[in-house]
Amino acid sequence: MFSHIHLGSNDVERSKRFYDAIMDALGGAKSWKDTDRNRWFWQRDSAMLIVGEPLDGEAASDGNGVTIGFAVDSPEQGDAWHAAGLAHGGTACEDPPGIRDKGARGGIYLAYLRDPDGNKLCALKMMGGA
Repeated sequence: MFSHIHLGSNDVERSKRFYDAIMDALGGAKSWKDTDRNRWFWQRDSAMLIVGEPLDGEAASDGNGVTIGFAVDSPEQGDAWHAAGLAHGGTACEDPPGIRDKGARGGIYLAYLRDPDGNKLCALKMMGGA
């Protein structure tokens, strides 16, 4: 449904280190830099993440109520994603990583982080029905 997400950053190289680490924890993604606009692209399959200086020239800020979700293959991969983010300038937010809503759907694994610019990120794995 979505083609790409663009997040603003006030320190693009710091953001690159953070996003390289969490993308590696997810199995990697092709990345390249747009030097004309000081932004980095990561692509996997048909989805693309772009992180760079806001195109309007103003300071980047996080969006209140906005969460960017990353699919993970297992809770272990989600834990690795979370640890990589914390080790590269991210901060924990929400509840600790784990399985929630253990109802008829079988639960949902969730792990939340804020990137170095304050953008809220989530790793998610649907665990299946009981």
